[in-house]
Amino acid sequence: MSAAPPPGGDPKARPFAGVELGGTKCICTLAHGPTRVLDQRTIPTTVPQETLPAIVATLTAWHRDPGFAALGIASFGPLDLDPRSPRYGHILATNKPGWPNADVLGEIAAPFAVPVGFDTDVNGAALAEIRWGAGQGLDDFAYVTVGTGVGVGLIVHGKPTRGIGHSEFGHIRVPRLAGDTVASVCRYHPDCVEGLASGSALKARAGGRPVADIAADDPVWEPIVHTLSAMTHALVCATGPLRVAIGGGVPARQPHLIDRINTGLIESLGGYMPLPDDGPYVVAPQLGAMAGPLGAIALAMGAAGA
Repeated sequence: MSAAPPPGGDPKARPFAGVELGGTKCICTLAHGPTRVLDQRTIPTTVPQETLPAIVATLTAWHRDPGFAALGIASFGPLDLDPRSPRYGHILATNKPGWPNADVLGEIAAPFAVPVGFDTDVNGAALAEIRWGAGQGLDDFAYVTVGTGVGVGLIVHGKPTRGIGHSEFGHIRVPRLAGDTVASVCRYHPDCVEGLASGSALKARAGGRPVADIAADDPVWEPIVHTLSAMTHALVCATGPLRVAIGGGVPARQPHLIDRINTGLIESLGGYMPLPDDGPYVVAPQLGAMAGPLGAIALAMGAAGA
């Protein structure tokens, strides 16, 4: 498909387009920033053959009118983010059926002759929180999402981590809570954070009860808090973010988890490493449910140099 030319007018006056591609749904956003969201559309994440064309159709309509200055794509992963790789822009070994090797970047971005920013959904959310939310003024920051899976957007010295790949802290292996024998929901690891403490893991532990209906004092939370505290301990020791924001569907419906993870982290560190004393170290994202959609807008703005 050939790239369509951008519409006329001053590019600086055009909004930015963003696609947050999540495991359950995709949110397409047209905005100038968090205070000027012009349009937003939600598309179910089913299979690539259905989901990606629906995203392109939404973007095509926006590209015609009013146009957009740049495009940001923030996708679930793992992703190949190496521009030198033949699989650049593809989803790699995901737990989501049908999506391994999907060419997310190529299929979404090809029709549009605009700058494109591409990264993981959690890295996008972390950059949005740094621009507009809980990470303002910080160059070292982590954004954790606990939803269908567990992802960590890890910003070190102002940039998302790279190397052999982006951060995959949701798949680090952690010690289980003593007596916890519930099977991991991750098909790759028997004791990783996602396998033990994601929304999918919670559903298995809670017998399918809706997240919002589980009481704060239910014992089901004990292994969840233990696992997420252990992961945050590892984050502190590995890269030392100045703050950690934990969002996603599970803590949004159960806000007591934030304080419990903060307490669990302090107990786990045992006084070995000092934490900043300017407030709670583990916090809720200030952008709330908009952290992910605005993450894609932050990627677009970064691609455009805005």
